[in-house]
Amino acid sequence: MLKKAGIFLLVVILLSPLQVYAGSFGKGDPSGTPGQWYVGLTPTDVDSSKSPVVFVHGLNSSSHTWWKENDMYQTAYNHGFETAFVDLYPTKNMWDNGKLLAEKLKQIYEYFGEELVLVAHSKGGIDTQSALVHYQASPYVDRLITLSTPHHGSQLADLAYSSWAGWLADIIGSKNPAVYSLQTGYMNNFRSQTDSHANVDKDPIFTFGGTGWGTFGTSLYWGGLYLSSYGANDGAVTVASSRLPYAQEVKVADWNHSEIRLGSSTFRLFDQYLYENQSVTAYKTLTEPMDRKKHQPSPLANYYYRGGTYKGSTYEKFIVEDHVTEATVNWISERENTALTLIGPDGKNHSSFEVTPASSNIFQGAYYHSIQLNQPAKGEWTLQAASPEEHYLLSVHYQSPVNQDLDFTVNKNMEVSLLAQHQQAIDHNKVKADIRLDYYKKGKKKTKSLKWNDLNGSSSKKLEKLGEGTYNLTIDLKGKTKANVPFNRTIVTSVYVDSDGKVIK
Repeated sequence: MLKKAGIFLLVVILLSPLQVYAGSFGKGDPSGTPGQWYVGLTPTDVDSSKSPVVFVHGLNSSSHTWWKENDMYQTAYNHGFETAFVDLYPTKNMWDNGKLLAEKLKQIYEYFGEELVLVAHSKGGIDTQSALVHYQASPYVDRLITLSTPHHGSQLADLAYSSWAGWLADIIGSKNPAVYSLQTGYMNNFRSQTDSHANVDKDPIFTFGGTGWGTFGTSLYWGGLYLSSYGANDGAVTVASSRLPYAQEVKVADWNHSEIRLGSSTFRLFDQYLYENQSVTAYKTLTEPMDRKKHQPSPLANYYYRGGTYKGSTYEKFIVEDHVTEATVNWISERENTALTLIGPDGKNHSSFEVTPASSNIFQGAYYHSIQLNQPAKGEWTLQAASPEEHYLLSVHYQSPVNQDLDFTVNKNMEVSLLAQHQQAIDHNKVKADIRLDYYKKGKKKTKSLKWNDLNGSSSKKLEKLGEGTYNLTIDLKGKTKANVPFNRTIVTSVYVDSDGKVIK
């Protein structure tokens, strides 16, 4: 068996199939070694109608995600399926991982001697589609199942590369080629290269999406809150992004981004797709036909951001306008023990922040310090912080009528439009904007700025054409409501500009 598998195969040897995370996988190394792959125990009386199943991990992860604190491997084994697990680069983009995975799929195919069914979590689904479409791995694969894969990118990746959050992401190690490639602008370009490719329909794709966030204060709850303006989501990926117009959706349910990969959550729902020569035409499509260009609604202006670094102590101020029913304040930093005091306009102090580590999203390695304010007092709030040294991102999420009154778009000609939609809450004549465009040239970050002091006098502003690439936009808005009360908001997004200077939508 070892001779057949070659030097790339490391067979899993376990004292019992129940002891699935005792250290045998990856030789006890939870970080994995990119390019290694492993096979699970061979079930008793293997059914030849059952395809071998290959599991592919996602961002900042490795093959251990399928058995460490996860019953997916054990469940597949108990149901009589042969399994294999691949370690990819945890922080590289879909091009590097797609090429690597294609090589490994060929080896795994030769080992089992039959076509494979792939089950991929999160970014692993993008890496896998890259292998199938762009690196000629399709002949080795029968079908692909994706579990909350951000096929259209994640707005959290946009935030990681924004002006306010970018340097915090850099400090905690969240800036890397993988996160960069998950920006929605970058993924629009990937989709334009992939969805029209001749290989795109050679392997059927079946998708799952989640709508759970977990509990208040956790990183997935904060991610879910952030993504809520883009629709239902699992704390890291929106349901809209988990879909493809030519894929068949199996189910969307109340899983968060971590739960959806568990065997107890989803295996029973996709095990029918793991059989050899199963006719895909018999499967029922559960989603309506999807227009890729309309998969993401325009962002609502429901957040305010500030970020920086300090030693000893600092403070940040933010405004609560009239008719805000709830405000969630989150201080994200690399420090767990920051002393935080929030002071309201009435002078009342609030210090009961919940602190949780960011364990499973873009800001992995940071800590979330969260507090929720119901019916917060109108006026200026001050958040005081004390720590020996700290890099931070302050985010304030508002439940407010103002959120519905501002819309933002970038057209194909790099014209930015900020439009008042309903004009029920804000005075459109008193809205101003600061726009910052962050991008990379020859590995160095560059920034262009544009002030928009006359929003009412112009419906759009044309941004400078700076060449092909991904551009991250941070738009800081300030204005007044119709009751003449100040408000502040921040909008973050990204776009990809092609060689002709056109935005790929």
